[in-house]
Amino acid sequence: MDSEELQLWIYAGYISMAGKKKQIIFQTAITNQEEWDEMLAMKGLNVVDVYQQWCGPCQTITTIFRKIKNELEDDRLHYATAEADGIVALKQYCGKCQPVFLFYAGGQLVAVVRGVNSPLLQRTIVEQLA
Repeated sequence: MDSEELQLWIYAGYISMAGKKKQIIFQTAITNQEEWDEMLAMKGLNVVDVYQQWCGPCQTITTIFRKIKNELEDDRLHYATAEADGIVALKQYCGKCQPVFLFYAGGQLVAVVRGVNSPLLQRTIVEQLA
């Protein structure tokens, strides 16, 4: 499996329908300002895992987010990873190794969770969707 296929498996979920596999995009990778601006324009709640090039996104949280998304079955909930090094709005997170999750709704920052705290992340998602 090459790196492109591996990234696809990390960021996409697959479901089987009548013997055919259909790709479901689970998490979007944001690496530059243009992609960041597109994410801010999306309707619903955007949960963003901020990382740096030298310290990639939190892989363990992907499973937790997938579980929350499946439980809530809410099309307004979107997940993304964002590389702080290439996005002006995220410069304040450069040089830090602690996971940071930003919650955006209507293009505005509505909540921040620092560290991997599954119950707090789930509670924040549910509160923001309400």
